[in-house]
Amino acid sequence: VAGHQYTREAGGPHQLPAATAGPGRQGPSTEKGDVICYYGNRGEPEPVVLAPGTYGLSNALLETPWRKLCFGKRLFLEAVERSQALPKDVLIAQLLDVLNNEEAQLPDPAIEDQGREYVQPILNKYAAVCVRCPDYGTRTNTIILVDADGHVTFTERSMLDKDPSRWETSTHEFRLQS
Repeated sequence: VAGHQYTREAGGPHQLPAATAGPGRQGPSTEKGDVICYYGNRGEPEPVVLAPGTYGLSNALLETPWRKLCFGKRLFLEAVERSQALPKDVLIAQLLDVLNNEEAQLPDPAIEDQGREYVQPILNKYAAVCVRCPDYGTRTNTIILVDADGHVTFTERSMLDKDPSRWETSTHEFRLQS
């Protein structure tokens, strides 16, 4: 969630004080007072203000140290390092490749501990950045690029009809309001 507002499950907008920060976190992330927060249905009961940086989120709490999450962050940061020399469409394609990486990151004690018997038979599928299992897995990839002038490119790739061989990609572009 970016900006000062977020929505709780059934509640309305809530104004987040500009100086609020989570435990051990820095304050607001921009000069304008905008903040980036993390909030989920597990973990901290209130939104956590995030300091500038790179964060990973999988099907657990933010920054859960799963090997697939650490691997995905490394691939992401490598793509970002190369991004200045790339046309936007090539960068988007490379980031989608990161999100669709099916290399199992094993062994991963964190995933094994979380799933125990349930995960063990299909651990190699759950231990990849992109999960492809019958009736469970990655169904959408989203890339949001924001340039220094506030131009946003929002690209989303979604699976069609639960068929991992059929995908649709849509892109929307707009400028942030100042």
